[in-house]
Amino acid sequence: MSAATLAVVDLGSNSFRLEIGRVEGGQIYRQDTWRETLRFGAGLDSDGRIKPAAMKAAIACLSRFRERLSGVHPSAVRAVATNTFRVAKNAHEFLPQAEHALGFPIDVIGGHEEARLIYLGVAHVLPPSAAPRLVIDIGGGSTELIIGRGLEPERLESLKIGCVGMTQRFFANGKVTALAFDAAETAARVEIEAIASEFGPSHWRDAFASSGTAAALAEILEQNAFSPRGITPVGLARLKKRLIQAGNVSRLNLSALKPERAPVLAGGLAIMSAAVAELRIPRIDPVGGALRLGVLYDLLGRTIDEDVRKLTVERFVDRYRIERAHAARVSALAVTLYRRVAPARDPAPTQLLAWASQLHEIGMSVAHLGFHKHGAYILQHADMPGFSAGEQSRLAILVYGCRGGLAKVGAALADPQLRAQLLSLRLAVLFHHARTIIALPRIQVADGGRIGLGVSERWLAKHPLTAHLLAKERRQWKELGHPWKGV
Repeated sequence: MSAATLAVVDLGSNSFRLEIGRVEGGQIYRQDTWRETLRFGAGLDSDGRIKPAAMKAAIACLSRFRERLSGVHPSAVRAVATNTFRVAKNAHEFLPQAEHALGFPIDVIGGHEEARLIYLGVAHVLPPSAAPRLVIDIGGGSTELIIGRGLEPERLESLKIGCVGMTQRFFANGKVTALAFDAAETAARVEIEAIASEFGPSHWRDAFASSGTAAALAEILEQNAFSPRGITPVGLARLKKRLIQAGNVSRLNLSALKPERAPVLAGGLAIMSAAVAELRIPRIDPVGGALRLGVLYDLLGRTIDEDVRKLTVERFVDRYRIERAHAARVSALAVTLYRRVAPARDPAPTQLLAWASQLHEIGMSVAHLGFHKHGAYILQHADMPGFSAGEQSRLAILVYGCRGGLAKVGAALADPQLRAQLLSLRLAVLFHHARTIIALPRIQVADGGRIGLGVSERWLAKHPLTAHLLAKERRQWKELGHPWKGV
């Protein structure tokens, strides 16, 4: 494939999808798509763990995707996992297997990040407009609602209701009754009601819906003359009546009802009906784009230095009033040391280390004492556009371990990459402990299984406090099984 090709893998709760796009003139044109309906979200047991059968099906699917992606540079591919990977109790155990089968890292993204990417994809297929727009995306395990203008989202929300989960809960074996449908719609309305004041009609002019659920509902309503155009309250009510009359989805005879969509139709219909009622939406127009296209455009931004993560870090530096000059000095030294410890490696961990260094004092906004603990909490739990859950966790670990006792992040030292990042950041913070511009010594550092550090004895003699801190640092690493050579 050419350098102008990007690919995204979407591990959704209903379907796994592979989409390949061709970049021309800053725009992305779909070149190839592959979809497998696994209903992965339905593959959780009563304890919330992914069942072996679901794992096996997912591994087989990802292996097929891997074949299609052979030859694609890692920087041109991004794989994202959504709600099921967020909630499954054993997702962290299964993720390495999934990554091995696919051949690429998989980012588990949070609900707000999923909503942001969905809006980014939708906004790129809609005509330019400064008017506020509502976008609803009903997925297999969650439903995202976004209000935005142009390419920028203004309000983001992710609700833990999806067509797969709703169907499992209220319409087992495809059975549909008036009582069950009312219960499902009420459950969905309770979730949506909590955010209705912020997403009501006074906040937007037009309403759109992405995802397969919306496309399927719109097509069914139009082809069966339930609604003249788009998704309307009257059309949804007519479909609901027909579904209840049939008694079971398997007995529903409607034009445009595809076999792969039928099993989750009732759950998706209940959520859409609840959204239309609670948000007082007169009509919703289905639209393409959504998560996969959003990921592609986000990936394109990263390749042309418009990475939204860079903007997020800048905003956090401003919001939490981080001292820019000191953060820049620490970041520069940490990156320099890391490149010596891990030369000619993937630039992604270097960039993540740079961001962690810039944000390492973010916790100062809470309190000076234990600022690294406060900072780790903020980075772990804050809404950080562009960052996956895994990236946020890595940032949190680096900030948590940037100073103080090393034992608290001892488990992380088993990962060579994370160990090198922590070593580089801790040394950078240590050498800049005075928070002023200093003439740094020539620092020789390496980590080939055993850490090596070389600093001029003459320089150390002139900086006795730094020498003391280095000696203390060396003892901590040795106690955890990572002895130093040199200083």
